[in-house]
Amino acid sequence: MNSGLSAYKVITCFHCGEDCEDVEIIIDEQNFCCHGCRLVYEVLTENELCNYYEISNHPGESLKTNKRPENRFNYLDDAETALRLVDFRDDTESHLTFYIPIIHCASCIWLLENLHQMHSGVFYSRVDFIKKKVQIKILNDKLSIKELVSLLAAIGYEPNISLSDLDKKQSPGLDKRLIQRLAVAGFCFGNMMMFSIPEYFSEAELIDSSFRGLFSYLNVILAFPVVVYSASDYYRSAWNSLAQKKINMDVPIVLGIIALFVYSLWEIFAFQRSGYMDSLGGLLFFLLLGKIYQQKTFSTLEFDRDYKSYFPIAVTKIVKNHEDVIPLAKLQVGDVIKVRDEELIPADSILLSSKANIDYSFVTGEEVPVPRQKGELIYAGGRQKGDAILVTIQKSPSQGYLTDLWNNDSSEKSKDRLLQPLSTKISAVFTWSVLIIAVAGFLFWAITDLSIAIKVFATVLIVACPCALAMSTPFTLGNTLRIFGKSRFYLKNVTVVERLALIDTVVFDKTGTLTDPANAMISYYGEVLSDETRAILKSMVERSTHPLSNRINQWLQNQTSAVIDQIEELKGAGIQAVFKNQQFRLGSSEFTGFTGIIKNLNGNVVCLTVEGQELGYFLIESGLREKATEVVSQLNADYDLHILSGDFSHEQFYLEEKLGASIKYNFKQSPSDKLAYLKGLNTTRHTMMIGDGLNDAGALLESEVGVAISDRVSHFSPASDAILDSEVFGMIPNFLSFAKSSRLIIKVSFVLSLMYNVVGITLAVQGLLSPVICAILMPLSSVSVVIFTTLSTNFIAWKKGLFTSKLI
Repeated sequence: MNSGLSAYKVITCFHCGEDCEDVEIIIDEQNFCCHGCRLVYEVLTENELCNYYEISNHPGESLKTNKRPENRFNYLDDAETALRLVDFRDDTESHLTFYIPIIHCASCIWLLENLHQMHSGVFYSRVDFIKKKVQIKILNDKLSIKELVSLLAAIGYEPNISLSDLDKKQSPGLDKRLIQRLAVAGFCFGNMMMFSIPEYFSEAELIDSSFRGLFSYLNVILAFPVVVYSASDYYRSAWNSLAQKKINMDVPIVLGIIALFVYSLWEIFAFQRSGYMDSLGGLLFFLLLGKIYQQKTFSTLEFDRDYKSYFPIAVTKIVKNHEDVIPLAKLQVGDVIKVRDEELIPADSILLSSKANIDYSFVTGEEVPVPRQKGELIYAGGRQKGDAILVTIQKSPSQGYLTDLWNNDSSEKSKDRLLQPLSTKISAVFTWSVLIIAVAGFLFWAITDLSIAIKVFATVLIVACPCALAMSTPFTLGNTLRIFGKSRFYLKNVTVVERLALIDTVVFDKTGTLTDPANAMISYYGEVLSDETRAILKSMVERSTHPLSNRINQWLQNQTSAVIDQIEELKGAGIQAVFKNQQFRLGSSEFTGFTGIIKNLNGNVVCLTVEGQELGYFLIESGLREKATEVVSQLNADYDLHILSGDFSHEQFYLEEKLGASIKYNFKQSPSDKLAYLKGLNTTRHTMMIGDGLNDAGALLESEVGVAISDRVSHFSPASDAILDSEVFGMIPNFLSFAKSSRLIIKVSFVLSLMYNVVGITLAVQGLLSPVICAILMPLSSVSVVIFTTLSTNFIAWKKGLFTSKLI
């Protein structure tokens, strides 16, 4: 009977790992449980993608139960239905985002991000593992949306498509696989404890000794599903780490599990003792319980700091010929909005104006504006270039989509070089130290008592798991990001928080940043402007987003605008327009050719000429932004301060009087000059640039942290790393100080974690801890880190005034 059992070999599927049972499908000497798994293998082989199977054993999902009809995607042949899945589409490419719930391991990520090798119609794919989403960009002439969905389904990653739920926000969920593993471990652990009751009360002899051996064998049977199934994620993680010639935190856990299991088998079958099977069951149960707690807390934190819900986008809604600025969240399908030059298209819309020029560089990277005619569809994320346009909303606005575009800025990768997470630096050293201590403890006790030696070896490996070390950084930075968002300081991601903590140089753009157009005084000197000239001037300035243009626009607020043939704004220079074959120029003296005498130089000068003839100039006396003096004074004590301006240096005396003479002032700076200036500073300093994102986008991008200050929250810059609501401008020193405090909290949490590990290892080496106690201590250490980082960041934020009712 025993020989028959030993001769029987279970044949598993090479793709998904399930039993092949009576099905015999063999390709390339590999077994498959169904034709679906075979098909996936053949597709991967044809495209030379079999590295997929080297990343982890049996990475695929079983397709044995997939009995769906092949024509189930025919509804995507309908162009209108297919377009509901599209984030962006032009003549050459389409962008789509799919939710694929079966994404579960590194091999899934690898395969989905290598779709371009499988089909030439795919040129980009990126997986968000936490959200189980994949963003894919395809070429329209090579691959249709239906063919893309079919391709994903054919390789076992069929997207979950529900057209009615596309705009609904999903709350965070838990990994069902992890819950199943916990359920198995909990069931087996509970029964193991029941079967081990005679051992717990062995002195009282509650049960006949002959039953103790039977209960030990039953514990062995119960231990197998725990060790083989419940602990499988730890094996996979440890194996992947070793395959990459690295050691992660799961390696010592696996060694501890194996040591405890093998030694217990040896004790039970060789010496008829009880072993540690109940301890092993408890170990896995509490380990998985801690993992679920960690996952739940992470997902809740991700959901809680989801700044998409208050992302600073406002729109100008047209109601009965009246302009009303409203938050994006209140925008409805069918609303008519006005989009000015350089403003963002917040949602898929139909163009109502005669024509538009849309810059999709935010979406595609292509900077050439795309002309659009009345009635054509304009996608979210585009920017209008030129005259203001009217559009009607066709699709529910998605702040999530705009935020993803912002976060996916390729420039972010070059900035990540600045800081390596502290946990990454010490985790490898810590793990090796734990392994050495565990081996040393085993060798020391093995001389006198092998049972204690095995126990010491396992407990040291388990109690010293650096989970708390790994969790301190993401929890601290995640909570900091959430607090910043609630304080109306919106950061791309947690790496920006880390870079903020290292800043030693702050560079301000002057116009629109340190100065506030609303506080400026405006005067006009020159020829009396006719009604027609004023109407032309009104048309020129109302299409511009520059602070000086906005101030002139306010000066002309009761003036109606004229219909202009051509109009163009040259960044850093001015605006030129053609009306009745006459060229009007408004801007700097160099741009307009203005050579007349300017009597007063205590402000910004904006000149106006027609066909080279000087009409006059506007003198806009700068009014400093509220609390600008206090902000500069506070920062001057700890940071090297610089001010850049495209204006002449005539305001330097006024600024020195208000802000201080120790600041480095730089005037007549064009956008390219600002960019070059930041490049020079970055060679020796860690810089933060604060500007309005209009004429200084290049400088914002070049700085290690670029902050776009926003008075009109529809004008945020994709080049920036952060967006600051102008109403909280006075909180800039508090924000920088809080970023530094967050980094200090991480270091303190590291110290606490190391202290816990030192105490735990000390007790474990002496044989004073059981594996179950160690398994309980592990999640408790993680809980303590979460509580400490959350309370600490909240307390410091409160101390620095970031939780005041005015802000939130």
